[in-house]
Amino acid sequence: MGRQTWMGAVEESPLGRIWTAVSDAGLVAVSLWDDPEQFTEQVARLTGCPPELESERVTAVTEQIQQYLHKERTSFDLAIDWSVMTPFQASALRVVYGIEYGRTLTYRDVAQQIGKPKAVRAVGRANATNPMPLVIPCHRVLGSDGKLHGFGAPGGLATKAWLLRMEESWPI
Repeated sequence: MGRQTWMGAVEESPLGRIWTAVSDAGLVAVSLWDDPEQFTEQVARLTGCPPELESERVTAVTEQIQQYLHKERTSFDLAIDWSVMTPFQASALRVVYGIEYGRTLTYRDVAQQIGKPKAVRAVGRANATNPMPLVIPCHRVLGSDGKLHGFGAPGGLATKAWLLRMEESWPI
């Protein structure tokens, strides 16, 4: 039996509709793709149980995402359900979660901080499969060359650059 989850959406944002899901343990997933069926499948894969549409359960998440996207919030105060990740992914994404607003790290920096300096590509994969973009700010991770690499959201690298410019951590 899977873990019960609930989902709802930020209906309007500068990035469009953003789907979110929570469990009793905390945030499970955020999707920048406006595809509720795909999101339902993603949450079911992560938790073993499809989420129920219940917007009231995700209000704290949706409000904080709105505040962040309107520059009214620089950090999230949400419980994270780390159990939906592999141990390696959770270790890498805990470092990413700690990157402060307006700051960036490289994939190499993250690999070094988790004590696996040769795992740069694996850190990249952990970021690419981050189930909670924005809240776990994978957009703040750059290549060793200081350039943008990969962002699996609508708009790709343009969206990543927009988020970094919004945080004033990327040249205009």
